[in-house]
Amino acid sequence: MDLILADEASTTCAGAALARCLPDIRKERLLVAISGELGSGKTTLARGLLRALGVAGSVHSPTFTLVEPYETARGTVHHIDLYRIQPGARALDSLGIRDICGAPGLVLVEWPERADGALGTPDLAIRLEHREAGRGLSLLAQGESGRAWLAASRASLEECCVSR
Repeated sequence: MDLILADEASTTCAGAALARCLPDIRKERLLVAISGELGSGKTTLARGLLRALGVAGSVHSPTFTLVEPYETARGTVHHIDLYRIQPGARALDSLGIRDICGAPGLVLVEWPERADGALGTPDLAIRLEHREAGRGLSLLAQGESGRAWLAASRASLEECCVSR
């Protein structure tokens, strides 16, 4: 699914749209890979999703903390930023990724390409990129849970965009 988002508010809206249709993360683990260049809206999208799940405190990029856990009424969410780590599985082990990905919850990973494939296949792969008309948003669902989530979110996501 490819969309054009006009601005930061539209990107926040897209995150909220995904949150509204989120499967039960108290029972299953969902992995979301969020890719894009610096300033393309990765954290803005994650913030929109977290706010829609009821997170009221500060939601910022975990660039320096690397992992930010959030407890929501819908389940646990881990927001991870791999920008500052050395590529590969070894660095991921030091962050406790195996434990995080082994438990039910939502795992949002910015800069997933730094993991060199060690995260496994994401349920939802998101790519944001700068476009003349705003931001391009590409969503690719993989696996049964990811496909069901994206299908349920489609109409809400389309309300956020200026074009497809």
